[in-house]
Amino acid sequence: MNIVGRITKNAEINTLKGDKKVVNFSVAINESYKNKEGERVEQATYYNCSYWISPKVANILTKGTLVELTGRVSSNAWIGKDGEIKSGLNFHTSNIKLHGGGQIVKSVLKEDPKPKKVQFTEEDNDDDLPF
Repeated sequence: MNIVGRITKNAEINTLKGDKKVVNFSVAINESYKNKEGERVEQATYYNCSYWISPKVANILTKGTLVELTGRVSSNAWIGKDGEIKSGLNFHTSNIKLHGGGQIVKSVLKEDPKPKKVQFTEEDNDDDLPF
């Protein structure tokens, strides 16, 4: 599955058991449609994303960056401290394509007006995959 959206805050690297590293970030997808009354309705869907292949990608996953992600979706539900039922969407990311717009991407473009292709491969990863 592919999704396209903007990163809502800078990515974080979390270290797990066995020194495995995962990059966590969230993405907002904005959609709009007309309801039965003909009024335009704006709706945002948020995904909590994880990327296991290379922690180096966290440096460019900054707030506001437009990204296209490939991966699989899952959902989870829990009861919050207030006793209310909560839920969330997760996106297990296998491929990231940058479309620009974040803090670091903007600073790179100011230095060199020609867009740079950023690609991460398994060779960038020093760790074994956790699965």
